[in-house]
Amino acid sequence: MFSIDTMINFYSSFGYLSVFGVLLLCGFGLPIPEDITILVGGIISGLGYTHPIFMGIVCFFGVLIGDVIVYNMGRFFGESLFNTRLGKRLLSHSWYDRIVKSFAKNGKMVLLTARFLPGLRTPIFLTAGMTRFAGFGTFVIIDGLAALVSIPIWITIGYFGASNREHLTKWISNTKWSIALIAVSAVLIYIICKKIKQKLINAEIVETDITSDK
Repeated sequence: MFSIDTMINFYSSFGYLSVFGVLLLCGFGLPIPEDITILVGGIISGLGYTHPIFMGIVCFFGVLIGDVIVYNMGRFFGESLFNTRLGKRLLSHSWYDRIVKSFAKNGKMVLLTARFLPGLRTPIFLTAGMTRFAGFGTFVIIDGLAALVSIPIWITIGYFGASNREHLTKWISNTKWSIALIAVSAVLIYIICKKIKQKLINAEIVETDITSDK
């Protein structure tokens, strides 16, 4: 595992391109947490190497494209992935069975929370593609919504913590704070989804009423 200081030196040298490339590779199991990469993106913005808004956009597309590639790998290759070296490394039969059961029990909330579960995102997204549990458009919307919540949080923390990286590193390594951040992010996503769902239902009701009046 690379240290945060090493990542800062590397990302500050190559800027947006390095962050984007690493986020793509994270989807294929690169042993660097996506959240830490986004955090460091915020740090180098705080240090003046990049702009935080542009960094957020780069991180969003890096995350989303990487996740879409993983999802489509599962969708196009299906269970034949288990016969490949890469597939065996990314997803075991036991985890596949657990994830399928979780899909049946918890529905699409599993895809939402996957964005906040380092180490489980790739297996969950692969399984979603393999089982076609969610269509491509639905997957992109759910994953994009989750990314719109998580990425600004990590970018902001990195940006304002850039001047005190030692303290920031200790804070991030504190399990209690990490869990709290994940929990708050998950709650925000849940609330946003509920509001969007309610608006869609209300819009459908209004449209039905207008049609009936005619």
